[in-house]
Amino acid sequence: MRKQLSESPQGNSSELPEKWLDVEQVARAEMSSEDPQFPIELAFNGSEDGWRAAEPGQQTVRLVFDEPQDLHRIRLVFAESTMERTQEFSLRWSPRLTGSLVDIVRQRWNFSPSGSTVEVEDYKVDLPKVLVLELSIHPDIDKNMAVASIQDWRLA
Repeated sequence: MRKQLSESPQGNSSELPEKWLDVEQVARAEMSSEDPQFPIELAFNGSEDGWRAAEPGQQTVRLVFDEPQDLHRIRLVFAESTMERTQEFSLRWSPRLTGSLVDIVRQRWNFSPSGSTVEVEDYKVDLPKVLVLELSIHPDIDKNMAVASIQDWRLA
């Protein structure tokens, strides 16, 4: 048997850099609360600080796109290094500005300063013509004392 290993001219497609949306240019963000020192823009621009709510409890960040967007990937990073807590978030979308939203995912994560301090969720999706993308975060489902935050949020 004759065999030959050959490399694709573009390499492995999973290693190609992702073309992330410039969310600040294509959408408006609506938040239930925001700490002025940690505005939502920090979640989309690669800052290590990210976004934080101004108060504890469940929060919602809603992105309303100027034009419909086809989304193929959603990447979220949450970080907590100081307190033990269980966070739940849900991600929903709609092709319309009004009406019900469709669930993409609902996820729980246990943060622990002695172990699990970063949650990275990376979803491959096929969402055509998205006008609304909504992220609801319940940062501490047991005590309701934690402040919601997003270290990084990317869309492609």
